[in-house]
Amino acid sequence: MIFSSTGIEGVVLVESQPHRDERGFFARTYCEREFAANGLNTRWVQHNQSLSLTAGTLRGLHYQTDPHAEIKLVRCLSGRVWDVVADLRKGSPTFGRWEAHELSESTMRALYIPAGCAHGFQCLSDTCQLFYLMSEVYEPNCSAGVRWDDPDLAIQWPLPPQHLSPRDEALPLLKDIA
Repeated sequence: MIFSSTGIEGVVLVESQPHRDERGFFARTYCEREFAANGLNTRWVQHNQSLSLTAGTLRGLHYQTDPHAEIKLVRCLSGRVWDVVADLRKGSPTFGRWEAHELSESTMRALYIPAGCAHGFQCLSDTCQLFYLMSEVYEPNCSAGVRWDDPDLAIQWPLPPQHLSPRDEALPLLKDIA
């Protein structure tokens, strides 16, 4: 696997190196030893999968607060998504910054998202499936988020956002949680 730092402290792009032949491919998507050698979390207590059916669908931006702040490892199993991370860690040199990475079944990239960063994505194709490894079990009392259209973040979504959940529409602005 190839581990690449990004523009937000602690966010890492993880690329598999598939072995291909006439049958298809085989790829390692996680290795405890390699993650530990790169200073990354190796304990994943919950695995989640999401399915979004329509291009333009937007989910997020979500995170969990202490004492159940979570680290995520997100991979796109089918389709293509614009995967966004926003740094909400007070005192972080990249606080208030966001960045996006295209994740898709063809690139086989995963995004490692540290605790304290919000995560969301927009489908760039129909029928997108994401698979998440989570360092913490979901705790509704610690579930939080920030609005996808927050003017202070000014995230540039590639498609007109659609199919937002009522919960995501009601999330607070960064200035109201910072």
